[in-house]
Amino acid sequence: MAGGEWAGHRRPLAPVARIVGCGLLVLLGGCSGGAPSTLDPAGTGARRVEGLWWLLFWISVVVFAEVMALLAWALVFRRRPDRRISRVEPTRFVVVAGAGVPFVILLAAYGVGLRDLAALRQPESPPAVTVDVTGHKWWWEVRYAGVDGATANEIRIPVGEPVRVRLRTVDVLHSFWVPQLMPKTDLIAGKVRETWLRAERPGEYRGQCAEYCGLQHAHMALQVVAQPRAEFDAWLARLAAPAATPDSDAERRGQQAFLQGTCVACHTVRGTAATGTVGPDLSTLGARWSLGAGAVPNDGGHLGGWIVNSQTVKPGNAMPPQPVDAAALPDLIAYLESLR
Repeated sequence: MAGGEWAGHRRPLAPVARIVGCGLLVLLGGCSGGAPSTLDPAGTGARRVEGLWWLLFWISVVVFAEVMALLAWALVFRRRPDRRISRVEPTRFVVVAGAGVPFVILLAAYGVGLRDLAALRQPESPPAVTVDVTGHKWWWEVRYAGVDGATANEIRIPVGEPVRVRLRTVDVLHSFWVPQLMPKTDLIAGKVRETWLRAERPGEYRGQCAEYCGLQHAHMALQVVAQPRAEFDAWLARLAAPAATPDSDAERRGQQAFLQGTCVACHTVRGTAATGTVGPDLSTLGARWSLGAGAVPNDGGHLGGWIVNSQTVKPGNAMPPQPVDAAALPDLIAYLESLR
């Protein structure tokens, strides 16, 4: 066979190779080692979602492979003038391969989806704990039923036990999503939505608002901490107790600066005169995983920047720049970090 004739027969495979190559690039582009994923489930709800995802994925792989095989057959074999092709009655082929088979596949997938939706509606056993989560622009207020205390952007739950989560929003639509534990649940103004969480193993699981809610939507994260029951009970008792009292002179000066400043108009520190309700409760601020609902780490340097002008860290949030004296700022940071 002449070189030009051979090249002519290879050319029809080029579109197939390009399509397959683009598909592989898309798959590789979606790989990430740091983002939480439903495909790394740590909870009962997420495990069901993972199973459904893999079912649909493998169905898609089989369909894609079949389409590519038919495309290759059409491009290569049908173009060869020396090959005799048996003709299939077109109507029967379209009805069976184009309508009948997809209908059966989709019906089966729909049935599996309905089964999983029913299982996700309620946990297998009654919830042991009830958590009330309220979405704000752009942070999460967290309270526990029967407990006089609140935290922000962090939910703690006992390992292996179902936890009821009641969801509200005080402003725009938000969506509560902890990929490794449970699917999304939308927060709708004027309604109380419910979901539940059950962690199969201890750990820290990143959550996120999954509904675009404005300028700082990307910085509206939360963390779910699953811990043994004894540790959870001890933490819940601390949450209900008054905030830690200052131990050092710097912390006492910081407390005075806090109580005499503008912070008390918006924030609460239990056991003090600070009873504001506009912003997060700061009674356990020093133990939290981040500042600004995941905007920056919770350390002294970032805390100082947040106090002085949080708009440079998270533009558009409700906290204006604070007129804090530079000499008093280290003491104020020391006091806030002591609140655990």
